[in-house]
Amino acid sequence: MTDLPDSSRPAPGSGDLAGRLAAWLEELGLADQLAAAGLPTYERDDAGTVHWTDPVTGEPLTDDRLAELDVLLRSEGDDPTHAVPIALVRLRREGRVRAALLDGGWVDYAEVGRLRGISENAARFALHKAAERRAVLLVQDEGRTLVPAFQLDEQGQVRAELVAVLEPLLASGTDPWRTWAWLATPAALLGGAIPHEAARDPEELPLVQHAAVRLAERARPASR
Repeated sequence: MTDLPDSSRPAPGSGDLAGRLAAWLEELGLADQLAAAGLPTYERDDAGTVHWTDPVTGEPLTDDRLAELDVLLRSEGDDPTHAVPIALVRLRREGRVRAALLDGGWVDYAEVGRLRGISENAARFALHKAAERRAVLLVQDEGRTLVPAFQLDEQGQVRAELVAVLEPLLASGTDPWRTWAWLATPAALLGGAIPHEAARDPEELPLVQHAAVRLAERARPASR
C-alpha cells in the first residue's frame, strides 16, 4: 500500500478531535479565552474545518499535541466527559469583571487634580507618593494609569477608612486588577457584601480589614 500524496493527507490538528474540541469550547463559550491562557488556538476554513495552531511555533498543532490539549482541558473534575476547563472559565469571568470595572469605574490624573483643585502634574506626583506608602491603588492598563474611583471621596482624597484595607493587599504584591476586583465586587469572605461599600460602616470595617489581610496572606506566597 503506497503512502497518500502530501496533498491528500489530512493536515495536523484538523481531524475529528479538532472539530469536537472546538465545538465543545464554543458550546461552553470559552473559545475566546484560549489565547489569553497561552493555549493553542484555532480557526475554521471556508469549509468549516477546524485548524489548530501552536502558540509557540505558529505551526499547525500536531495530533499528539491536540490529544494532550484535550486531556489538559478535561482534567478538572472526576468525570472527564463532563469536565469544564476551570482555568478558561476563570479567565472569562476575570475578563467580564475587568470590563465592568473599566466601564466608568476609574478616573485619571487630570480628574483627580480637578477634584483636589491642583494641577494634573501635582496630582500625578501626589498619587505616586501615596502609592509608595501603599495608601492608594493605581492600576496599569495599556500604557495608562487608572485610579479606581471607589477609593476616592468627593474631594479626590483616598477615603480614610480604606487606607488600612489597601495596605495589606498592596504590601502582599497582590495583582492590582485582582485587588480592584475584590474591593469592588461581592466578596465571599464578607457574606457577599462589596468590601469598599461595607467599609463605610464603622461596625463592618474591622471585618473588611480582616478579610483583606486573609486575602493578602493567600496571595503572598505566589508573589515571592
